[in-house]
Amino acid sequence: MTDSILIIDDNEDILDFLSVVLGSTYKLHLAANGEIAQTILDNEVINLIISDIMMPGIDGFELCRRIKSNVEYCHIPIILLTSKNTNKAHIEGLEVGADAYIQKPFSTELLQVQITNLLKNRRKIKEHFASSPFDDVGVMAHSKTDEAFLRKLDEYIKANIKEPNIEVDMLAEHMYMSRTTFYRKIKSLSSLSPKELIDITRLKTAAGLIAENEYSLFEISKMVGYSSQSLFSRNFQKYFNVSPMEYFNSLPRK
Repeated sequence: MTDSILIIDDNEDILDFLSVVLGSTYKLHLAANGEIAQTILDNEVINLIISDIMMPGIDGFELCRRIKSNVEYCHIPIILLTSKNTNKAHIEGLEVGADAYIQKPFSTELLQVQITNLLKNRRKIKEHFASSPFDDVGVMAHSKTDEAFLRKLDEYIKANIKEPNIEVDMLAEHMYMSRTTFYRKIKSLSSLSPKELIDITRLKTAAGLIAENEYSLFEISKMVGYSSQSLFSRNFQKYFNVSPMEYFNSLPRK
């Protein structure tokens, strides 16, 4: 899937230039100010933001501060662009939560490397979480706001894990979000749909129970909300690349 980048700059020439530089690699959304950017964030799954600092109305610092303090968007990495060549400006950019800071005029190669590295690091974390039986949901958090969000979500799923049909609407309501906003947040944060995240939480819980060696696989499948052991085994194999029994046999014995 092509990563989606939101570019915010009141200079039309910069928007056109970055469209040429990045348009063949990424899906781009362009905004001339913070208000337009907010509308895009409310309606699209955005993987990374590039924003100028010097803009009328909401400047880049304030925009970055708002995004990083909002649970709906705080996971999105932000690159700030500026013509301010001072340590004070650089420090302020980092203090408001920017993930990278590039001075104008900038090298397109430097910008592309920064984008690639930020997206690659996020992707590695997501993939590792999805494929590792014991990785905690907190590994995907990029801020304390994200960590609190994920903890609250994880606790709710685990409290209802025996229920075969955990409704996404109920999860969204529990997190005080609309279904659409909740889906967009989970998809951007983990690359998973809410249903897939629920399933992985079931399977990670099952992995912990398998390691305890106190229950049969049939009992464990029921304990984590599966209606059949065969479906449980297929999904365990799908995400962790081993069957439940192979996983059990691979564990160290005391």
